[in-house]
Amino acid sequence: MASTVTSESPGTPVSSRPGYGQLLRTRGAWTFLLPGFAARQPFAMLTISIVLLVQHTTGSYGAAGAVAAVTGVSLALFAPFTGRLADRHGQRAVLLPGVLLHTLAGLALTALALSDAPLWALFVAAVPTGASVPQIGPMVRARWGVKLQDSPLMTTAAAFESVTDELTFVFGPLLATALCTAVDPAAGLLTEAALTLVGGLLFAAQRGTQPAVGFKGHARVKHASALSVPGVRVLIVAFLGIGAVFGGMQVSLAAFSESIGEPGLNGVLYGTFAAGNMLSGVVCGAIAWKVAPRRRLVVAYAALGLAASGLWAAQSVVALAGIGLLVGVCIAPALITGYTLVDGLVPAGARTEAFTWLTGAVALGQAAAVTVAGQMEDRLWDGAGFLVPMGGTLLALATLVTLRSRLSPRVVSRTVARGVGHRVPVAVD
Repeated sequence: MASTVTSESPGTPVSSRPGYGQLLRTRGAWTFLLPGFAARQPFAMLTISIVLLVQHTTGSYGAAGAVAAVTGVSLALFAPFTGRLADRHGQRAVLLPGVLLHTLAGLALTALALSDAPLWALFVAAVPTGASVPQIGPMVRARWGVKLQDSPLMTTAAAFESVTDELTFVFGPLLATALCTAVDPAAGLLTEAALTLVGGLLFAAQRGTQPAVGFKGHARVKHASALSVPGVRVLIVAFLGIGAVFGGMQVSLAAFSESIGEPGLNGVLYGTFAAGNMLSGVVCGAIAWKVAPRRRLVVAYAALGLAASGLWAAQSVVALAGIGLLVGVCIAPALITGYTLVDGLVPAGARTEAFTWLTGAVALGQAAAVTVAGQMEDRLWDGAGFLVPMGGTLLALATLVTLRSRLSPRVVSRTVARGVGHRVPVAVD
């Protein structure tokens, strides 16, 4: 099936079957990829570090989940605002104060938890902690968009970023769990704050690859909110379901590991789940897809809902690891396809904001799932929290099936506008 795309900037070869090698040879890519990987690592540590610290100091998974949920809700509410500021004023201008605020907020939350402060005080500290989480993933994706200029490599880049995200979720929870269980309950959150500061500052220093501020020549059009695009709103609801999987898995796996007297096993189980996601992402990025993205998204969510439906029935470590691996395998296609659709739905000047809306949706779904799963683990039977990923993905699937027509790519005029370079359409498979 042929499709029409715009040719790339000079120096980036065109291929009908783009691969990772070709992507990584993009000029200047490594200058933001390496610091970007370091800067996004703490994001995978945040929720589990809060859960383990607060559960240690309060003895309640419900309280721990609630504090983590406040952090997630705050992240979800402020992330799109951060993305829009980055589109208008530049990523560096947003990152520098953001990483400093996040570091201070994380230290304050840690100190309050260790001093047995009342729960409301932890909630107050959780708000700036979540609001200031650096949006490194969306910023890296926006930089890819500038580099690749709507080339066929964009799908490969989306897959590569999904793999990178999941690689952090392999190591992040393992590191946080090891620190919290073997060193000190506060060590995970303290390390997260330190890595955010160092990694964020290194990424902000890469000024040459950040998107141009304002996108001169189309400034008035580009400043329209990404939320005004109907397809973005549909994807936000869909990504809430993915967040429900992440949040429900984190709390429920921690509770399961605690119930069998092996708390350190939590990181291994969650790492297995994330490894499935990562490996699936690698495969997705290597495939030259013939199926339309909308259809791929619906199929991916159907598979995810089916896999998540088996979590609550797992009664052993081996069974839970196997089903968790399968759930992880099903997440990557949904994430990659959703992020790929953004490139066709949203103008370049609003993509960072669009990506942060999706990141925020995952965080909001995760926050709700952490809260509900924590309460279910406290009040119902062991493993009840695993019902949350199933419910969240099935609701997301129903939304996609009902509103999939809104995911049609926007029609872009080929008229050459003043201030914008001419691109020649080329046909590729």
